[in-house]
Amino acid sequence: MTITKEQIEQAHERIKPFIRQTPVLTCSTIDALAGASLFFKCENFQKIGAFKIRGGMNAVLTLPQAKLANGIATHSSGNHAQAIAFAARQTGTKAYIVMPNNSPRVKVNAVKGYGAEITFCEPNQQAREAALQEIVDRTGAEFIHPYNDERVITGQATCAKELLEEIPQLDILIAPVGGGGLLSGTALSTYYFSPHSIVYAGEPEGAADAVLSINSGKIEPAPYINTIADGLLTKLGDKTFPIIHEHVKDVLTVSDEEIIAALCLVYERMKVVVEPSAVVPLAALLKNKELFAGKRVGIIFSGGNVDLSKLSGWFNAA
Repeated sequence: MTITKEQIEQAHERIKPFIRQTPVLTCSTIDALAGASLFFKCENFQKIGAFKIRGGMNAVLTLPQAKLANGIATHSSGNHAQAIAFAARQTGTKAYIVMPNNSPRVKVNAVKGYGAEITFCEPNQQAREAALQEIVDRTGAEFIHPYNDERVITGQATCAKELLEEIPQLDILIAPVGGGGLLSGTALSTYYFSPHSIVYAGEPEGAADAVLSINSGKIEPAPYINTIADGLLTKLGDKTFPIIHEHVKDVLTVSDEEIIAALCLVYERMKVVVEPSAVVPLAALLKNKELFAGKRVGIIFSGGNVDLSKLSGWFNAA
């Protein structure tokens, strides 16, 4: 697989009418704690509340009309589901979304709000894929994978492209990693648009497959799954892993306690709403300050779709 600089530039132009160019925020208090200059790319302010609209929109806009006619389909616990539902509405087609029955309520409600047809399944990969295959067989809808798709990766790469254009001369970029769509896109944009910069990833200890995969050189499963960062539960794919393995310097893991501490810090000091997955890179940076000391660091806040009913439980545990 080869995603070119030109393809990322073309994807950016293609999706611009449908997305926001999200702001880059700073916080002197967090800079002082980190011992570095941090620049937060706030995809929590993106349409649908997450970066996923970039990849989903790019994938849908590249489909020929004949394929769009039968609708589009995916499986997702939330943010990609919203992206596909939104993209379907924008292009006048039908969206079929398979969601685990434990998906965050805020994300389920948003998918319904965009007019998609939801099929709930048991919260495991086998159930997701089986339910999706039945829908594709029945409807002829085009499956758009949440992350393991070149069209999606190319769209996600536009986030770091925007950040690097607005804040040049970054020493380091750090993004969260689940399935690797955002991270692989970030790594590619950094390689093409700021080749002197280094890319790190933040990953929850409770879904730590990427760090094992980077170290072993092949895709590994997480030893266990248990984290509040519900957007990062998936494992790397065969399209995202090679990019990450080649272009990402390291994957830094953090505990749920460290994620909650970073979440509190952002809420209290920056006054912005982010979801737990979004602060994993900041938690990783604060845990490994020596790697970032004195550097200019771009951090991608991946989304802000928070299940508000869980906030008191998280913060009481802090």
